[in-house]
Order: sequence, then structure tokens, then C-alpha cells
Amino acid sequence: MSKRDFYEVLGVERGASEAEIKKAYRRVAMKNHPDRNPDKPEAEEKFKEANEAFEVLSDAEKRARYDQYGHAGIEGQTSAGSADFGDIFGDIFGDIFGGGGGRGGGRSHVRKGADLRYNLELNLEEAVGGTTVKIRIPTTVTCTKCEGTGAKPGTQPVDCSTCAGHGQVRMQQGFFSVQQTCPRCQGAGKQIKDPCHVCHGRGNRDETKTLSVKVPAGVDSGDRIRLTGEGQAGVHGGPPGDLFVEMHIRPHDIFERDGRNLHCEIPINFTDAALGGELEVPTLDGKVKLKIPSETQTGKLFRLRGKGVTSIRGGGAGDLLCRVVVETPVNLTARQKEILEEFQGIQKEEGSRQSPRESSWFDGVKKFVDGLTS
Repeated sequence: MSKRDFYEVLGVERGASEAEIKKAYRRVAMKNHPDRNPDKPEAEEKFKEANEAFEVLSDAEKRARYDQYGHAGIEGQTSAGSADFGDIFGDIFGDIFGGGGGRGGGRSHVRKGADLRYNLELNLEEAVGGTTVKIRIPTTVTCTKCEGTGAKPGTQPVDCSTCAGHGQVRMQQGFFSVQQTCPRCQGAGKQIKDPCHVCHGRGNRDETKTLSVKVPAGVDSGDRIRLTGEGQAGVHGGPPGDLFVEMHIRPHDIFERDGRNLHCEIPINFTDAALGGELEVPTLDGKVKLKIPSETQTGKLFRLRGKGVTSIRGGGAGDLLCRVVVETPVNLTARQKEILEEFQGIQKEEGSRQSPRESSWFDGVKKFVDGLTS
């Protein structure tokens, strides 16, 4: 069964703010919470559905992946199917009844680090041919002194005195029994009595690292490379997140890319356009000769097969499409003007036979004007 759109589940627009999403989630969760609907199994399913939607839309990175790729973009990254109703409901009303901690204050204080994104700019030649690029990124890494525990070497974190190591506390408010994140340990279940003097109890430290990124041939703007384990360090010894390197191709002076094809404009003088000739045309592999037939007009496209791009997604190389632009000469000498004036007189005698498009256009204009005055 296909999942409903998360924005539809919460009843908000795709551009809804974080506050609007949270407000909508509260409304749907209160209406469908199992404690309030013991005889309605469908309410429990709606509650799970709302929790999964909120888990994604309240996380900026997950929301961005969902907006771009739909459910496929966050597959395996939500936990609604096994949600703890007490934990979730406690989170909804956490700011009403007090207490700290964020959503999903855990029974385990070990968590995977956040994923990172790096925007990598490449020129067209690098994107088409592939390259290796070194990048420097600010990140957090696990503290080697305490091995991510945050505690002074030789000591260990102890159970939280408020929640007895559970990470959650339960509060009674009217007919609701609300379970929420422990305000003392922020859901970790542990307290550090003697913090590590290197990371000061964080379990990780800030660092700038250099990575070598191998860019395969044929990438295009928007393509991403995933570097597993190169994201932020995990919390309290958890595994690190991943780094996503996103490609951005700079504009080229000559070529414009369209998928597997390349486009370029070729200016030619009007005598070559009229009489025909041979030109040298640049490609990413070097220059090739292009024959221009006589009577070539501006806008004429010449296709050079196989001179485009081989996409990273497979298939053969695309084509290079060259658009001819006939250029009017400037800075004419007296002799050139004399010759052109002579040519102009001869051309007028020939009329529409040599300028068919001009003649047909003026015929159309005449009919249009006559229609307005009749």
C-alpha cells in the first residue's frame, strides 16, 4: 500500500513553517492518540502516520530529501512503525508541562551523527572527463581521549539521578499520563561526573579535515556523491553520519550542456554563408572541420554526432549541436561599400528569387495592413 503525502497527513501546505507543522502535528496527534481512542484501531494507524510525517517534516535535512525524492528519499530513516506512544505524546506536550529535551529523547544515549552536504563547483571539462578534487570541510570527530564517552579516562558516565537511567520521566496531568524526556540528562539516561578535559564532556571535538573526492566522468549539476562515515561524529560514541558532495557545473564560455548533448553558436561572415566554406569548430576533444554549404541561413543547426557527453548514467555519447549565426560586416572600406552597393542593385533586380523569406514577410505585412484598413 502506497503511503500518503506527509503534508496531506498533517493538513499543511508544502511551504509550511516549522511552527505550522508542529501545530498541525499536535492537532492530529491529540485527535488520534490511542489513549483517547481505545476502541478505534484506525486512530492508532493515523497516529503512527502523523508521527512519521512529523519526524520527517520537522527535520530540515530529511524534509529536503523528501521534497526532492518523495518517500524514496527517506526510506529506512523513519521509526513510526515501532513508535512509543508515551514518548511521542510526552514530546507533544513537553513545552506545556515543562522539562527539557528534544523529540525522541532516547532510551539509548548513543546516536548516529548528522549527515553533511558540500557543494562542489566544477568546470565543464572536469565534469565530462572526471577528476579528483581535494576538499576541506569543518566537522566534528569522536574525541580520541575519551573514545566518545565524554567522561574522563578511567571513569564512566553514571545513571541519571532524576530518571534512574531511563532517559524518560512520567508526569500525571489530569487523566493524561505523560512521558517525556528527562530534563536533567536530556534523554541520555547518563550523567558525567568527571568530564573529559579535552572535549569537556561532549564526546567529540571540532576539526577541519581534507578529503579526496573522486568525481566520475559524466556528472551533471545536482548529482551527488556519498562519502560514508565522513559526516558529523556520533553522539556518545555513536557512528558518524555521511557526507554528500553535490555537483554544481560552472557556465562555460563556449558550450552549453543539455543532458548528453552540447550546444554552441558559430558566427560566420555573410560571404561564407552565401558561397559556402569550411570552418574549424571546437569540441571537448579538440578541433574538427565543418563544411558550410552555400546559402546557409542564421539558425541553421549542424549536428556533430558523438561529440557531446557520455552520461554517468550510461548510454553512448551525445551530440554537439552547432547553431550558425551570420554576422554582418562592420568597419567597411570604401571599396567594400562600392562592391556591396553594386551587389545591392543587382539583388533588387532579381527580387524575391534571391530573398524568398524577405519577400514573403513583406507580402504578409501588406495583407495585414490591408486587412486593418478595409
